Amino acid sequence: MLGERVWPEVGEGVTVLVPVGSVEQHGPHLPLDTDTRIAEAVARGAAARARAQAGADVLVAPAVAFGASGEHEGFAGTVSIGTDAVRTVLVELGRSAGRWARRLVFVNGHGGNVDALRGAVALLRAEGRDVRWYGCAPPPDVTPVRDAHAGRVETSLMLALAPDTVRLDLVEAGNTTPLPELMPALRAHGVAPVAENGVLGDPAGASASEGEAMLAAMVDQLCRLTLT
Repeated sequence: MLGERVWPEVGEGVTVLVPVGSVEQHGPHLPLDTDTRIAEAVARGAAARARAQAGADVLVAPAVAFGASGEHEGFAGTVSIGTDAVRTVLVELGRSAGRWARRLVFVNGHGGNVDALRGAVALLRAEGRDVRWYGCAPPPDVTPVRDAHAGRVETSLMLALAPDTVRLDLVEAGNTTPLPELMPALRAHGVAPVAENGVLGDPAGASASEGEAMLAAMVDQLCRLTLT
């Protein structure tokens, strides 16, 4: 972990993974920092594997814990700083860390941050920096469903990572309409009018074993991106 080192232990040429998440509602059963926890876990797993397999000096930075979550602001607890602010933060982080790090990889756990990430990474790369980003999405071969938010995928991941934070007695299905069909309404009105409980999907069938398989697959993906 970058934050645990002293400066002489941070040599030039290291690779830094920066988890990027959000503070937003995840239905009645998952914690507000779900996206951040997932991004941190994937980053830590990839850093450990890169060191073990290739001897690479890969560090995990403290997470960017607030994201662009305006679509969830109809629910208490959500804190959004918006796309422009996220983009600015990522650009400045890249410029600063780029003074001593060989490569920077943003590890994103929240879909609402994608526009900010694309813009920030494009600018940083245009400035000559080795910057990349990875979106935490389990590959299809280990994902039983493709739900959008607080459904089986995220519930399984949290059962694997932090089971004590999952309110199993409050698990319930939300709007199970495929995401492409929901997008116009989500863009126009946010999540609350579309899913009263904040869930886009159905958590039924979620399990820690599924979550562990998804996590391992994402760690594999990120490790390959980090080392190539």
